[in-house]
Amino acid sequence: MGILAVRRWADLDATEQARLLARSTAAVFDPALQRSIEALFEDVRARGDAAVLDATERFDGVRFAPDHLRVQPGELAAAHATADPALLAGIREAIRNSRLFNEAQVRATATGWREEVRPGFHLGEQVMPIPSAGLYVPAGKGSFPSVLVQIGVPAVVAGVPEIAVLVPPMPGTGAVDPATLATAHELGLANVFRANGPAGIAALTFGTATFPAVRKIVGPGSPAVTAAQVLAQRFGTATNMLCGPSESLLLADATADPHRLALDLVNEAEHGTDSAALVVTDAPALAAALEAEVAAQVAALPEPRRAYATAVLGDLGGVLLFDTMAAAITFANEYAAEHMQVATADTEATLRDLRYAGEMLLGQDTPIGASSYSIGIPATLPTGGFAKLNGGVTARTYQTTTSIARLTPEALAGLAGPTTALADHEGFPAHANAFRGRGLG
Repeated sequence: MGILAVRRWADLDATEQARLLARSTAAVFDPALQRSIEALFEDVRARGDAAVLDATERFDGVRFAPDHLRVQPGELAAAHATADPALLAGIREAIRNSRLFNEAQVRATATGWREEVRPGFHLGEQVMPIPSAGLYVPAGKGSFPSVLVQIGVPAVVAGVPEIAVLVPPMPGTGAVDPATLATAHELGLANVFRANGPAGIAALTFGTATFPAVRKIVGPGSPAVTAAQVLAQRFGTATNMLCGPSESLLLADATADPHRLALDLVNEAEHGTDSAALVVTDAPALAAALEAEVAAQVAALPEPRRAYATAVLGDLGGVLLFDTMAAAITFANEYAAEHMQVATADTEATLRDLRYAGEMLLGQDTPIGASSYSIGIPATLPTGGFAKLNGGVTARTYQTTTSIARLTPEALAGLAGPTTALADHEGFPAHANAFRGRGLG
């Protein structure tokens, strides 16, 4: 048996179907993990920086002095000055394209809107940046400056006045990933903190002697990090639900090129053992052709990526076969993947039937690897089916809207009867008096 699991959806029992649909979300909401994160939050709320330092030593194996929780400006400058030129060029290209996307979005919404929607009713919205944000950049499985581009550029473009960046320290040294620091320097983000992920999220939720309290925290991470962001909402700090372990769905028909399909499948499978990477198709011959391609590509990966990909493609990943493309599309809409690639004969026609995904990449010349780094569209996206409820991290993530209304005297008089009737029915006499006291209603 090869490493690629090939399953027919109709042959799976209800328990296995539910497990595949749940993917890593099940780990995020594991009761034992929830209790552990709740205890950590209570400790940070009670003891502040001391609790953050203890958690960083316990979970990350690094102990340092309290004044090292904040990354010093000299560290940022040094990381930028010594960055590999090719890497820095890649970071700048990613920033440039992300700026183009987010600046276009802001231009479309920055002034809000005002309209006389009916005679005398002047309504609208004002759009403003949120007051503060915390940006979580993972580091447990490697160096991810692209994540800071994905979540940092939109915050900067939206005009968030206070931005804090949280990065776990590297094992052994306690240093922060230099590529992430170089990216922060490029973006002009000076408030960078090193700490265990969940403990740092708790610190940004409550505020400590070192960490500012922020109103929204975003960024992808492990189930523990995601669980911490979910819990933060209980204490008044918002998040972008959910940005957990990476997941992808490649929707393909018999016309898809198996070599390129395998490239994009393995691209996602190498993230980690808690990822999900699926090909969803109505073409059994395509599944057969994929097996050899995937085996060869996974075998060529270095460790630990080879082990990650092998685990994913035999568990939460692989190939799901459906009898028809219509059935495959129905599943894709229910799954609501973080990343979706459409590899069909007519991608535009397929797109008309698709409803939910963090992103939809049309054709095999638009790979997930490109969107993750340099296309410019959001790449920090909802996981676990939450694409049915919200989209990726963009400038809009860091904006809030305020409704605006102005009535003419005539419009107000026209509302008196209907409004006082509702107020009287619900037992709010002062509401009704707001009209009757004006001689209306």
